Amino acid sequence: MSEPEIARTETGGGFAVEVPGFAGPFRLLADLVLEQKVDVCDVPIATVTDRFLAYTKDAERWNLEEATWFLAICAILLELKLARLTPRRVEPDEEDIVGGSPDLLYARSLELRAFRKVAVDLARRLEAEAGYSARDVGPGPEFSRLYPDPLAAVTAADLAPLAARILRPPPAVDLSHVTPIRYTVSEAMTAVQERFASFDGRQASFRELVADCEDRIHVVVRFLAILELYREGKVELQQAPTFGEIEVEWTG
Repeated sequence: MSEPEIARTETGGGFAVEVPGFAGPFRLLADLVLEQKVDVCDVPIATVTDRFLAYTKDAERWNLEEATWFLAICAILLELKLARLTPRRVEPDEEDIVGGSPDLLYARSLELRAFRKVAVDLARRLEAEAGYSARDVGPGPEFSRLYPDPLAAVTAADLAPLAARILRPPPAVDLSHVTPIRYTVSEAMTAVQERFASFDGRQASFRELVADCEDRIHVVVRFLAILELYREGKVELQQAPTFGEIEVEWTG
């Protein structure tokens, strides 16, 4: 079978594919695969991914929401295909165990007879014991003077080590290997707004927005803050080439 052709369209449906038994928008193909109407093994995920990268090189076609959805659905398709291709364990049935041997069949019949005999014996005993009930009360209060005192032989010297062990303060936990949180996403969102306020225009590159960051963790948190602002509709993101400069436009 030849390699399926992956088509790129200019229609409102976005990225489209052509695989055995289907030709149309990739979103529709993903829905059909999840509904088990198209075999996931017929979808060449690697080829689809390569053509999608080629499709998104055009700046006018680049869309962060579509790229995020594409990554998520490809991960699901890979998991489904792996489950289909991985051999499953098959439990042997009775015929596989005995293999048609008369000796094994006779031995299994003896085991079955023994289990049936034990089951009948247990049922008979349960029926016989049904008229008995256990006593769940202790002796009356008039016999309380006969109870042994569990603390009769306990002295203050015996309790001292136990009290010292219980009242000893717990050891301090070493947290030197844990990186402390010095910069939160909310603080980074405020910093992004302040950076835009310091610029003349309403558009800046990601490199300009993180120019004042001192540590790498600040750059990572600043990037997460920009994504959160994008989710809230306060900024727009553009990235013409793959791995190119990210342009951020303030719209909030």
